[in-house]
Amino acid sequence: MIVAALRWAVFAIAAFALNFPVIATLVTSFKSSREIATNPGLWIEAPTLENYVAVLQVTDRLNIFAYLWNSTVAALIGTTLAIVLAFPAAYAVARAGYGRRMLMPLIVNLRALPLIIFAIPIYMMFQWVGLLDTQLGLGLILVIVNLPLALVILVNAISDIPVELDEAAHMDGAGRLKIITSIIAPVCRPAIVTTFIFGFITAWNEFLFGLMLTTRHAVPMTVGASFFFSSGGGGIQWGTASAVMIVAALPPAILGLVMYRQISRSMTAGAVKG
Repeated sequence: MIVAALRWAVFAIAAFALNFPVIATLVTSFKSSREIATNPGLWIEAPTLENYVAVLQVTDRLNIFAYLWNSTVAALIGTTLAIVLAFPAAYAVARAGYGRRMLMPLIVNLRALPLIIFAIPIYMMFQWVGLLDTQLGLGLILVIVNLPLALVILVNAISDIPVELDEAAHMDGAGRLKIITSIIAPVCRPAIVTTFIFGFITAWNEFLFGLMLTTRHAVPMTVGASFFFSSGGGGIQWGTASAVMIVAALPPAILGLVMYRQISRSMTAGAVKG
């Protein structure tokens, strides 16, 4: 009994410590500016929704709904297209070994490089082809950001599928494309869903390219949120800033919570290997 109580106490302390920034931001978002100045603690004397009202109001300069829409469209493009490109490549790597020694390490290590080194050439190319400040342009960059993770997860998932499935389908007259789309893809559905979730969250949280490649029409939520920090004048409006950060974090947080079981099953099944 004592051991169980200690275990839960350690768990509660660790959970609180890890989530303290989120808790502090959430609490601050329900405080007025006056209370924030006099009460920096984690309790709320007079809860208010004025910060959320200010965030949700649409003005000529600030439009949180447009920022949310831009992030959603760009993240969907960046995640879906990354899976479409990575899946056949993962099949070739897993089944035929193409690129296992050179392509895989190159792509994975490419993601390890700081993204800022790509800033100038990407900006110049996008300016030349007219993709600056567009949802499509931001989405295409997010494809590159998501490709390494998608390739690693899908290669591992396909490698776990017995090659006898391919051989049996081939004996029945199925071509390579039919095998990939009708046999391998359904079996890899948990890994594909996991890749989509991780990719969407990564794309949603991307800030550097959103700041660099957008100015007005395709500003994502991560960049748009920073516009609210001093929207009221007189320095940083901590209540408004906290409210907009909570709103910005809700879509990926909800997606992760809803699909938690799916992620757990795919990782247990070997879709992600350490």
